Amino acid sequence: MKNARKIRYGDGSMIKQPAYVSFLRAVNVGGRVVKMEVLRDLFRGLGYAGVETFIASGNVIFESDSQDRSEMETRIERALQTALGYEVSVFVRNLAEVGVIAAHRPFPESSITAAGALNVGLLKAPLTAAARQSLSLLETEIDDFSTHGSEIYWICGKKQSESKISNAVLERTLKVKTTLRGFRTIQKLAAKYPE
Repeated sequence: MKNARKIRYGDGSMIKQPAYVSFLRAVNVGGRVVKMEVLRDLFRGLGYAGVETFIASGNVIFESDSQDRSEMETRIERALQTALGYEVSVFVRNLAEVGVIAAHRPFPESSITAAGALNVGLLKAPLTAAARQSLSLLETEIDDFSTHGSEIYWICGKKQSESKISNAVLERTLKVKTTLRGFRTIQKLAAKYPE
């Protein structure tokens, strides 16, 4: 089975289930602290197997026999709302998709090397033409954007703190939910959890 990891059960039997990464928005930012153990327990409580967390910024790796990404996102969002008391948007990618995100080079390598920051904004779906036009209006002398699939790549030529761009600015401008991850985090995820 493509995009799966072997699972060994207590009786010695083995099966394969597809593996996914869920990227959570609003976890361990803005004064809201969620222990990774709480997230792991919540995912296990939903019946997901092989649950692991990666960096304390809301990246949860799990296995599921479902292939319905939208259903998984909605199910996890509802459970997080109930457990935490506030809305947490969830963006699910399979391991192959994480690898594609990490391998994509939207800007010249020289620009990436010289950049102060390179981030990936994960979306529920590709941007519409109107949203891509709105995104282009956010470009500045230090900020540039590129889209690929359901991701936005944002490169900042200086320190990110010198930019006026943020997750909130992107959501307000594009009128869609997103969560940002540093490109290096995506690369580390892809390396640790290859397809």
